[in-house]
Amino acid sequence: MNNQRLLTGLLSAVLLGAGVCAFGQNPSVITLEELFESAERNSAQLRPSFSAEEDANQEIRVARSGRLPDINASLSFSYIGDGFTTKRNFSEYQKAPIPHYGNVLSLSVNQPVYTGGAITSGIQLAELKLTASRYATELQRDNVRFQLTGFYLDIYKYTNLRGVVENNITQARKVLDEMRARYEQGVALQNDITRYELLVSNLELQLVKINNTIDILNNNLVTIAGLPDGTVIVPDSAILDKSLPSQSESSWQSEASINSPMLKLAQSKVDISRKAEDLTKSERMPRIGLQAGWSIDGPILVEVPPINRNLSYWYIGVGVSYNLSSLFKTNKSLSRSRAATVHATDELAAARENTELAVRADYVRYLESYEELNTRQKSVELAERNYNTVFTRYSADMALITDMLDAANSKLDAEQQLVNARINIIYYYYKLLFTSGKI
Repeated sequence: MNNQRLLTGLLSAVLLGAGVCAFGQNPSVITLEELFESAERNSAQLRPSFSAEEDANQEIRVARSGRLPDINASLSFSYIGDGFTTKRNFSEYQKAPIPHYGNVLSLSVNQPVYTGGAITSGIQLAELKLTASRYATELQRDNVRFQLTGFYLDIYKYTNLRGVVENNITQARKVLDEMRARYEQGVALQNDITRYELLVSNLELQLVKINNTIDILNNNLVTIAGLPDGTVIVPDSAILDKSLPSQSESSWQSEASINSPMLKLAQSKVDISRKAEDLTKSERMPRIGLQAGWSIDGPILVEVPPINRNLSYWYIGVGVSYNLSSLFKTNKSLSRSRAATVHATDELAAARENTELAVRADYVRYLESYEELNTRQKSVELAERNYNTVFTRYSADMALITDMLDAANSKLDAEQQLVNARINIIYYYYKLLFTSGKI
């Protein structure tokens, strides 16, 4: 038994050393708001959203450039070979000398005047895409913040849980010491000591798992928030003392309908689809533009024999063009655009319904967490009272070791549930903030 006890002690020491090695670094008390600010500046998960916004900004600049004139210039030099003439039946071949060196210089300008709304709709469509990109960034920002909140509160929960387990280990070892003293006096069984040693061993293993979980959660927080490697985060204990406002469900629903980035993004998709319809309709309209040009080229080949001189001319006027194929092609494109609008509208309605359901569920859970806290506090009081009673009876040889084990396990479970209940209030409050778009 002594060898087994020694082996158990060594194994526990190794595991505990591995589990808490990460906590030998300098811990820092960091608030949730500080984590949010760090993630805003440094989180790799937000950078794609920011770059998408910049891409949308560039798309607007491209769309606005459609209002600028189209200017084309060309310059060419060529070698022209001699020609020949024949009758229509290709008889009586005669060589036709042509000046061999040719040149062309031309400049043309086309300023769009009327495009059926294509340019304006294109610009407005690009601006709507930028708005949608910003809502997508806002939604991703909220997701990151809520993810950070979950990890942060879990660290708080497991840190408190570690204290509970350490306290229970201390108490269990005191009981174990008393058992060994009673065993030496001949009033306790070796089997009782073994069973309580098993309880202590399980508690020590649970402590190792808790330390490892805290290490993982801390690494997740540090990575997502973009903090320096090696940072050990200690949650601000004042978060439990934070005064949480009490609002009715209707006020939360109203906040969600106004602020939810998910609803804003869904609405922007509807706006984009409708603007895409306008852009499709513009294909049926004619294009009108002001045109001007100047050209100089030579030799003059339209004369026979060719004239070895440059011919220069300029022009100015109005150009009108119409794509006749749009009469039978645009209908199909317009039907597809209208179907996309209907789909986007249905998605918006579904998003509203899902948001309302989520707010309702989170609000119920939020109220429930207060009821759970009251229940868990009462459970801890009863569990401690039961443990003290059983311990007193066991010391007086009026209770069995199984009663002690049951009382210790009940006390540990009640204290763990109380820790969880306190954190759940904060969690569901932030869950409501996330669902309503106010986190």
